[in-house]
Amino acid sequence: MERRVVVTGMGAITPLGIGVEPTWEAMRSGRSGIAKITLFDASAFSSQIAGEVRAFDPTAWLEPGEVRHTDRFVQFAVGASTIAVDDARLDFDKVDRDRVGVLIGSGIGGTWTWEEQHRNLLEKGPRRISPFFIPMLITDMASGQVAMRYGARGPNTAVTTACATSAHAIGDAAEIIRRGAADTMIAGGAEAAVSPLSLGGFCAMRALSRRNDEPERASRPFDRDRDGFVMAEGAGIVVLENLEHARRRDAPIRGEVVGYGMSADAYHVTQPQPDGDGMALAMDAALRHAGLRPDEVDYINAHGTATPVGDPAETRAIKSVFGDHARAVAISSTKSVTGHPLGAAGAVEAIACLCAMRDAIAPPTINLDDPDPECDLDYVPNEAREIEVRTAMTNSFGFGGHNATLILRVID
Repeated sequence: MERRVVVTGMGAITPLGIGVEPTWEAMRSGRSGIAKITLFDASAFSSQIAGEVRAFDPTAWLEPGEVRHTDRFVQFAVGASTIAVDDARLDFDKVDRDRVGVLIGSGIGGTWTWEEQHRNLLEKGPRRISPFFIPMLITDMASGQVAMRYGARGPNTAVTTACATSAHAIGDAAEIIRRGAADTMIAGGAEAAVSPLSLGGFCAMRALSRRNDEPERASRPFDRDRDGFVMAEGAGIVVLENLEHARRRDAPIRGEVVGYGMSADAYHVTQPQPDGDGMALAMDAALRHAGLRPDEVDYINAHGTATPVGDPAETRAIKSVFGDHARAVAISSTKSVTGHPLGAAGAVEAIACLCAMRDAIAPPTINLDDPDPECDLDYVPNEAREIEVRTAMTNSFGFGGHNATLILRVID
């Protein structure tokens, strides 16, 4: 019999706030976290806006020496993991640490470390490169640091699949529990790529919104006037457990991971297939894994980045998978308020689904003032909606054609 996997803890650090409740409250109220970039002077860039994590103090979770030797994305991961572990009421003195694993990914990794150490090389020479350079920048170090923090000696790995990273991390971690290799997994993603070189790269691709005079209105998924996504940063982490393990320790249960689907577009380095076929494969696989019919899904948290090509492709994919139910299901893109936190997006949006299930509310897609005729589904425009959400799907699609879909359900 396949082991059931439940979520017992949630942790988030986002442009909307530090913690799950501030993040969710901003999502449901449609309050944008996007503003002018303050982390560096962005005046020379075509896009000068982002979803920055403000008022972030890493010393709330790390010692000053640890802060100096960790990249910002790792600091986000440690902070969000601590919030999630506390939320799960997980006492490491009362569990088998050999059966607690960590799977935290990052789409890009330590970009701030890359840039700082490259400046040291050019300006001061190779002897001034920090001995912590490599451990600070590699994407697996979020998992490593969290495991060291708790003495978690179970399966420890990382995943990097661009914007699908943390959805894959949660899905892969759930599979580790299902096959019996761990009782508990700390899983999700972290990203801190709002840096000059990363911003410049995305600007060069013409992927970003240039609505610099109206930052809070710049992220416009499914709207006719969308002009690209808005970069963001942060972390989303969940604690996953075998249901029996969670019940034995009387853990809070936020929902069950019932479906996980993966696919590849095998089409283009940055653009999805126009017909959304690769996206549809992931959604269909998740439904089959969950043993659910399309009409049993109450809410979809869309990938919805506000790119000219991506939004219509996702719309077509949903139509192809859901048939007549595509027009009945509530769909929204919370990237309209957070911006796009890249490798952290899938986990942040899975948490949004769990909160939607808990509070019976579908969060809105803000800035959806003039819907694109090609995006003609119910994208919950501008105002949250009270609906019962027993089953929620979340989509994450990444550069390179990586697709991931998760299905979460209220525990029976």
